[in-house]
Amino acid sequence: PDRGHAKLLAVHARNERARVPELVRAVASGARVALVTDAGMPGLSDPGHRVIEACAEAGLRVEVIPGPSAVPAALVASGLPTARFVFDGFLPRTASARRRRIEALAREERTLVLFEAPHRLVEALQALAEGLGPRRAAVARELTKIHEEVVRGTLPELAGRFSDSGARGEVTVVIEGAAAPEKTSSDAGGLAAEVAAEMSAGTGKRESIAAVAARNGVPKKIVYQAVLDNAPAEEG
Repeated sequence: PDRGHAKLLAVHARNERARVPELVRAVASGARVALVTDAGMPGLSDPGHRVIEACAEAGLRVEVIPGPSAVPAALVASGLPTARFVFDGFLPRTASARRRRIEALAREERTLVLFEAPHRLVEALQALAEGLGPRRAAVARELTKIHEEVVRGTLPELAGRFSDSGARGEVTVVIEGAAAPEKTSSDAGGLAAEVAAEMSAGTGKRESIAAVAARNGVPKKIVYQAVLDNAPAEEG
């Protein structure tokens, strides 16, 4: 075919669903269709998944030419374990949804890889530090580009570092997985003390229990029971 007359179609988050039938028909009719992007890899937290899914369902052949991806690059550069990892895309934008997602990830023992927008990075790191504690982590930005940077430290350290300087460009956050659970109900006194410390700092009881559970990698019901078991006896 004459490549000088190739048809270009924009496929993005707002129109991908509408483009799918047209693209599937083109492939089915024998046209060669290439899904390309100017950054990253199509389909990984970028448009492309619906197109590939539809082609697969239609029994059409899909070939992938691996391109630059921040996920493996950041994982390797982080210095954290790489044998087992999980990619969880972007954290939710709202504080409540983000907190719930972090609570769900708190017991994940594999290395975590996340994407984040630069203007939300500090907010996200602060929430991660609160929910996951002082885990080792790395913030990688502008990977494979001239201003590439990888900053390593604990989550609280990184939150402080970027609070001062901010961040630009595409950002990937890599976080150490949770340690194998060791806390049990026999640690009730320590868990209750942690909840008391959170509450003395002005945090509500429910939020304190959730934070302590996430930090220690135990179910909230164990922390709640620890608080009940260690409540001061009523006089009378």
